[in-house]
Amino acid sequence: MAYKPPKVLVGWQEWAELPLLHIPAIKAKIDTGAKTSAIHASHIHTLHRHNQLYVHFTVQPLQRTDKYEKVCTALVVDQRTVKNSGGHKELRYVIHTLIKLGTMSWEIEITLTNRDPMVFRMLLGRDALKGHSVVDPGKIFCQGKLLHKDLRSLYTHTHTLSLKGESRT
Repeated sequence: MAYKPPKVLVGWQEWAELPLLHIPAIKAKIDTGAKTSAIHASHIHTLHRHNQLYVHFTVQPLQRTDKYEKVCTALVVDQRTVKNSGGHKELRYVIHTLIKLGTMSWEIEITLTNRDPMVFRMLLGRDALKGHSVVDPGKIFCQGKLLHKDLRSLYTHTHTLSLKGESRT
């Protein structure tokens, strides 16, 4: 019998960590209707390093504030035309990064786009969730809720806080 890794239970919104991008917390909308995942990115521009294409971009991981913005650089793994929720097609850069939900982590593909008008700075689509999670659309923050003070601490200290076992309301 083949080994099946455990799956993480997620609600329709969760706090995620993107350690390779140095983002200790970002609220993600879990959207099984979307194939691809997306993160809010601005100031997107490309550069070449060692004959490979990289993308340099800024992430404002918390809605309604630019206080904790992160400047990121990642290898471009693809460029894809993605249809957004309004039905408009957009050419986006695709990167690989590590996502951590609760105590579990795995690599995902994520597209870069302007999600400023959206409530959530990140959307987790079914490709990122497949094989790693079970979704309960009637729940939220199955992997822990962060308080404002937790977020302030995460973004002002160099350590990262695990969502499991920490303070919640």
